[in-house]
Amino acid sequence: MPVQQCCARNCLSDQSAWLVADSDNLVPADPRARPALDARVQLELLGGLAEAGTPRDVAAIIVRLALDHHQCTSACVLWALDEEGVPEIEPAQQLAPAELELARSAAAEVGPVASAHADVVAVRLFEQGAAIVLLRAASTTVALHLAATMRAQLRVAGRHLCRALESTRLKDSMQRLERSESLQRALFSISDLAGSDRDMSEVLRGVQAIIGTLMYAENFFIVLHNAERDTLRFLYFADVEDLRPRDPMLEIPMSSREHSLTWYLIRDGKPLMGNTAQLRTQVSGPLIVIGPDGYDWLGVPMLSEGRAQGAVVVQSYQEGIGYSSDDRALLEFVGNHILIALERRQGKEDLEQRVRLRTIELQQEIVERQRGERLQAALFQIAQLATVDISQTEFYRRVHAVVGKLINAENFYIGLISDDGASLEFAYLVDATEQDIPSRPLGSGLSEYVLLHGGILLRRVDIIDMIRQGAIRQQTSGMPAACWLGVPLFVDEETIGLVVVQSYDETVVYGPADQELLGFVATQIAYSLHRRRSAEALQRAYSELERRVQERTQELSMEIVERERIQHQLTHQVMHDALTGLPNRGYLRDRLSRALARFKREPQRHCALLYMDIDRFKVINDSLGHLAGDDVLKEVARRLLTCVREPDVVARLSGDEFAILLEDVPIPAAAVRVAQRVLAALGAPLLLAGTELAPSASIGIAFSDAGYHMADDVLRDADAAMYRAKKLGRGRFELFDESLQQAAGDVLVLEGELRTALQHDQFEPYF
Repeated sequence: MPVQQCCARNCLSDQSAWLVADSDNLVPADPRARPALDARVQLELLGGLAEAGTPRDVAAIIVRLALDHHQCTSACVLWALDEEGVPEIEPAQQLAPAELELARSAAAEVGPVASAHADVVAVRLFEQGAAIVLLRAASTTVALHLAATMRAQLRVAGRHLCRALESTRLKDSMQRLERSESLQRALFSISDLAGSDRDMSEVLRGVQAIIGTLMYAENFFIVLHNAERDTLRFLYFADVEDLRPRDPMLEIPMSSREHSLTWYLIRDGKPLMGNTAQLRTQVSGPLIVIGPDGYDWLGVPMLSEGRAQGAVVVQSYQEGIGYSSDDRALLEFVGNHILIALERRQGKEDLEQRVRLRTIELQQEIVERQRGERLQAALFQIAQLATVDISQTEFYRRVHAVVGKLINAENFYIGLISDDGASLEFAYLVDATEQDIPSRPLGSGLSEYVLLHGGILLRRVDIIDMIRQGAIRQQTSGMPAACWLGVPLFVDEETIGLVVVQSYDETVVYGPADQELLGFVATQIAYSLHRRRSAEALQRAYSELERRVQERTQELSMEIVERERIQHQLTHQVMHDALTGLPNRGYLRDRLSRALARFKREPQRHCALLYMDIDRFKVINDSLGHLAGDDVLKEVARRLLTCVREPDVVARLSGDEFAILLEDVPIPAAAVRVAQRVLAALGAPLLLAGTELAPSASIGIAFSDAGYHMADDVLRDADAAMYRAKKLGRGRFELFDESLQQAAGDVLVLEGELRTALQHDQFEPYF
């Protein structure tokens, strides 16, 4: 649009208005104001753009091109406007905020942008770029005309500036990549060094060399801080001025370095950089300089979980060699990796140390376990010997063999205190200098010393000293043993003897471990001896007890036989008749009850009861006497037994009443045959007291198939049948039937009715 057609826009910084013109339509407002340009100079300047290597060189040429126009009173080029911070300006100068705002606004516009209150025009040099040229003229119109005049030149210069900026960005990117690669290689190298098997000093020298590839690091040290003890340790120290050696294992109290730069690094946990004057302004208190004063100093804390575990420091004593904020950031980054690498290496060393210690412990445990297994096996063997049926001498010999597997026991003996406590009996002795000694009175020798004071381990010089001091007396004529070890034998806190091993060879000595081992063995030997003695005493007691038991058993057997005889006799007397020897009523009832129960389970098996009474037996008693009557009863019993078979039962119920129980017989035929045999047997003549008698009997028979449940019911019905036989003439038998039961019931009813009638005067006499 024409120059006169300008639009106003608001600026956020000062609310001033800017004029924007279409550069393609700009026309000179006053042709007479167009100056004549020096074409040769312009061509030289444009030709110099091809040789300009940096954006600042290109910007300088653009400024010179603008200043060659007489309308331009001043010019400058701005780029990197789209980045945070202050943009780049050529020539370097301090612009007013309004001019900076004008430049930033022009970066978003296509054509020139002019200020409404100043004689300045901002022109974007290339599309999609934040590069602006500010042209100042006598007026805004002239400035716009100048921008239109330089349009072609600015486009060419803008393309060169764009290429220069792009080239610079590429170079910066390449440098950053190279620096990143260097940093990455350095970190990998540090990690590899920390994980290697090299010595720590060699590793740290390698770390210094690696950091030296990133910055000046000839003067370099690493300190570690122990928070628990509040000490410092110079893990590594290299300095061209301070040549004093530092012990990497020496811990220095923090208090001795108070207010030093290293102290502030650890205490405050913040990096410090600069010369001494600058460092004084950075610390939180007074500063004490330790060591030579340098040109520049850079230290960063090595932080872990927000706490400083140490610090890395580099310093320079040469002017011109200093450190930048990039070096500080780089050293912080490297310092953290150094700490991680050191912690990893320290952790590895600690782990290896723990593994070594644990390996030693495991080896000791294995040795102790093997020793314990051997000891346990030995104790088990000794315990087994206590139960093996061997002689006492063989027992001691095997114990000696077991002890010899644990320690040197070529000279070995077991001494036991006698039962009366007056002598020491050598139950077992194997010695290169001593002969077999069965026993000796208790005195003041080494054995007695052990019995009184407990186990001892002595060398020859110790034994000689004790003999000189009078603590013991020498029991043998030769030299004492080179090494003597004795342990008492205890049973229930009572000393019963001792076990001793000794050596006459100077190369064979015993130690505390052997004493402890022999102590365990002695305990088991004492226990085994006690068990063996107890077993022998118990065996003797068992033998005595067995003898007494056998005697008592014989006595008890005789008593049992006699008691059984008496019991049988009593049972027989209770269940049998004393006169005839026949079973009595109780026995018969028991057999009859069992027969009825069997009949209920097995209905096919029958039984019958013959109930009999001797006819006119009272006459025999009255005429011949009771003794003759007893003889008659005995004879009757004998004849009845001849009439039956096993398992039939002949019983005497009372007085002259007898019964025969027939089991498992066919009824009634078998019962009738037996009754006939009984009548025939009893009817045979009987000579008694010079008188010939012909006894007879009346017999009643009852059968099990009548539905009986009680033995007394059978006896009752058989008795009723017997009385019927008596009524019918004696010397005969009768079978029980329901008519007899009905008749007996009728008699009872009639008796009851008659009694009632008498009580109630119900009889009416007729005369």
